[in-house]
Amino acid sequence: MSKEFWDESFSENEFVYGKTANAFIRSMDEILAAGSKVACFAEGEGRNAVYLAECGHHVTAYDQSTVGLKKTTQLAQEKDVAVQTVVKDLTTESVPVQQYDAAFMVFGHVPREKQVFFINNMLNSLKTGGYLLFEVYSEDQLAYKSGGPKEKSMLYRPVDMLNWLDGHKWIHFYYGEAERHEGKRHSGLCHVVQVAVQKTAR
Repeated sequence: MSKEFWDESFSENEFVYGKTANAFIRSMDEILAAGSKVACFAEGEGRNAVYLAECGHHVTAYDQSTVGLKKTTQLAQEKDVAVQTVVKDLTTESVPVQQYDAAFMVFGHVPREKQVFFINNMLNSLKTGGYLLFEVYSEDQLAYKSGGPKEKSMLYRPVDMLNWLDGHKWIHFYYGEAERHEGKRHSGLCHVVQVAVQKTAR
């Protein structure tokens, strides 16, 4: 989806996905060493980035939406933490490599032909030994109608994740139902893919 789509989507005064970090991210944050250098990808309005900053990490939020990142800065100020923001189309523009101890992404949905670049962009941003953690909707989400894209090609297949991340150390993998209440656009029972891997030297 385009920058214009997301700028309009985030233009409401309220935080459309809420201000509380995603439950999977909150369940996995203890994997990080204190004061880690962290990137949040397709971060939107900043709820996960701000939470990780509150945990004491040094956080950079990436998104193509300037409107979303302005709200990230607003939320960080509300919580009295610092989050660096970077405007970038993560499906076409590479981020700096080997910079971060961890990379997070929550419901960052892109067209299927761009998904492998997106995942590799996050993976490449990590130092060896860094963690990649994300939760996305699976193709089965179409039947649940509790949020996410309405096009199958914008959703994720678990087999792709397993193939793309083959060779790295698996910490966590889950494909199935979850209950999510994140603002007005993610509400109820849904179907997700959760991934946590540690980057290994190739």
